[in-house]
Amino acid sequence: MPAFVVPLTDPAATDANRFGPKAANQAALGQAGLPFPGGFCLGADAYMAQIASLDLDEAARMAGELGFLDSRPYVSKVRIAMFDAPIADAINGELLAAYRELTGEPDENGNVMPVAVRSSALMEDTEGSSFAGQFQTFLGIDNETDFITAVRACWGALWSSRALQYMEAAGIRPAETGMSVLVQPLVQAIASGGGLSRTPSGGCSVTATWGLGESIAQGEVVPDRYDINGEGELVDTMAGRKAHGIQCSVHGAGPTAKAIEKDLVSEPCLNEDQVLELVKYMETAAKMMGQPVEIEWAMDEAGIKMLQARPLALEPAPVPDAIWLKHPGLRGHPGGMGWGAGRACVINCECEIGRVNYGDVLVTKVAGPALATVLPKVAGVVAELGGSTSHLASLARERGVPVVLGVLDATTQIPDGSQVGVDGVAGIVRWIADKSGTASQKPYM
Repeated sequence: MPAFVVPLTDPAATDANRFGPKAANQAALGQAGLPFPGGFCLGADAYMAQIASLDLDEAARMAGELGFLDSRPYVSKVRIAMFDAPIADAINGELLAAYRELTGEPDENGNVMPVAVRSSALMEDTEGSSFAGQFQTFLGIDNETDFITAVRACWGALWSSRALQYMEAAGIRPAETGMSVLVQPLVQAIASGGGLSRTPSGGCSVTATWGLGESIAQGEVVPDRYDINGEGELVDTMAGRKAHGIQCSVHGAGPTAKAIEKDLVSEPCLNEDQVLELVKYMETAAKMMGQPVEIEWAMDEAGIKMLQARPLALEPAPVPDAIWLKHPGLRGHPGGMGWGAGRACVINCECEIGRVNYGDVLVTKVAGPALATVLPKVAGVVAELGGSTSHLASLARERGVPVVLGVLDATTQIPDGSQVGVDGVAGIVRWIADKSGTASQKPYM
């Protein structure tokens, strides 16, 4: 029987059918010579073996075949068992041996190298099904107990309500897929971000923030944005609003949000050479995958490391009616997809999400992946925080929903109930002001 665990440097690790596209692409990037953290992956065959060892095959099958209400007892049975039951001995021994080899001997204080434990489902990061933000990532794991718990949580995440809703919309049955797990040394990031190897203008773009990239992925900050033209020249740098960063600098503390020094909040994280270095890495990844890609990266004291590459969906935007150009607008980070118009539904808390109706344009503060449930019914999304490489932007591109993120004061400048147009390619949101003139203070024109 082949080993459940395979190092990312092993050619076998590039098998997406066994390790999922996320882990397989990460292995391929490293084997193509791009800088990456290294590590190992636990195959989906281990997940399948765990299901079988717990006698959950029938429950998993029933959970995938029955309707939502009827499947709930089976879903709960599988998910609880994956979280709580001990890992089968044949898997556990091999997994701990790989973890110990990766982390090495404890230092003089008894600490070992912290790692990142990430899901890599077999259907994740495929074209049209990125699953961005739908599964689990654990950062700063630095002991065996937490490591094993994180692996089980990655397995169980395949059966979470959020993931099941996503799969149902994509026509995927949970019993027909599996979950691999990617384990890598944690990059002690000075800065992190993402990138799009192609933009509708024919160039590419890079985003960046201080610390770990979770603050971008979760839509908690407005990252820096660097635009590069088709000739590979940096043509525009837009400093973000990066009020906090995520760090894992203390053993046992896990990821922690820390305030950024005032003079760095709007200071670009990258210089031109670093941006162009990322452009070369994106070009290599795009050639390797045979299509445009979206990437994640992190930079520590040793330099930039690639963390992820997945297919990128982009379409040209239809030309909006010229009447919209007469109305006030605000600029933000474009999601890269289309044009949409509808009634503005301004919400300031996820508890208000029930107010969003079909055809509305959602206007909100934080654009986190939890908002994915409303994407099927909205005409567009506008948010005060977030950037073009956040999880929500990735999910919106899959569905062809135009989004503009990082729009300063959007929830106070755009009136609830007004007619809004969202240009997801140019990164501009416009609205039809009411007769009182309260719709605009300092609009982008």
